Amino acid sequence: MEQFSSFATLKTKTIFALVAFFLFLTGGLGAETAKDDFLFLNNGKVRLGVDLSSGGSVFYFSAEPKRRNLLNHHDRGRFVQQSFYGDKDGSRWAGKPWRWNPVQGGDDSGNPAKVIEHRHAETSLHVKSTPRHWAAGYDVTDSVMEQWISLEGDVAKIRYKFTYTGELNHRARHQEMPAVFVDYALPNLVYYKGDKPWTGDAVSSIVPGWPNEHHSRTEEWSAFVDETDWGIGVYTPGTADITCYRHTGRRDAGPKGSACSYFAPVRKLAITSGVTVVYEVYLSIGRVDDIRNRFYKIRVETLAKAAKGTEAPGQARD
Repeated sequence: MEQFSSFATLKTKTIFALVAFFLFLTGGLGAETAKDDFLFLNNGKVRLGVDLSSGGSVFYFSAEPKRRNLLNHHDRGRFVQQSFYGDKDGSRWAGKPWRWNPVQGGDDSGNPAKVIEHRHAETSLHVKSTPRHWAAGYDVTDSVMEQWISLEGDVAKIRYKFTYTGELNHRARHQEMPAVFVDYALPNLVYYKGDKPWTGDAVSSIVPGWPNEHHSRTEEWSAFVDETDWGIGVYTPGTADITCYRHTGRRDAGPKGSACSYFAPVRKLAITSGVTVVYEVYLSIGRVDDIRNRFYKIRVETLAKAAKGTEAPGQARD
């Protein structure tokens, strides 16, 4: 009896060890930690990662179990991240006059934005950071960037908040909400610009060039996809216009490649003393029809909450 009991205990320990080893290999579910400053969320359908060495910017997004990261994080400016613009301030970038430009990830010289605090729970993630001026390369200490991230089925939801306590009142500029950099291997930008939004009407597909192009949408989402119509979509309620381009770099694709595909939903806002900008973003991976249907469902649910007075659709500032 004692021998059987010992064997059963050994067997149980072995099973637990094997399970733990399997979860270690696969990443498990819920909150994950990884090497260096990477933190992950994983709900068994999608996996999202943030880089704490770059202001907590989102650098990784993949579908399970394939785990192909569709985002590009070649430098501190390339993530899914917050970025805002103000008036010209004497700074220069790429050989031309630039403007006040706090960026979540860091600056053009590769210096990182600093994380003030972060909370990493089983199903959610919160990061608060001090942005860097992209061109001038200093900490923008009168600004704070925050993000709350959760995974909901095949969708990642991000709530962004930007708080400015400086004294300057900048004129209205087109703001990236947010900046989205993805794998260059996804060349086709899909969106809807017709007069029958959210009815399943045919979408438009383009391959953006260089430099920036500007387009208007009547459904507030876009997706970069491959030749099979599979890729990543981003939905920013209340933001109709987009800017986009494809940068060839050295034509090396992938998450760290110098080439990238880029778009940003843009809205014209003035960053003035005491302003707070709040908005929500949804990310999803799959075929275009599936991505669109998920965003349609979110839109319906958001409008229903707004009708009950529990949520304001397309909120952009407080």
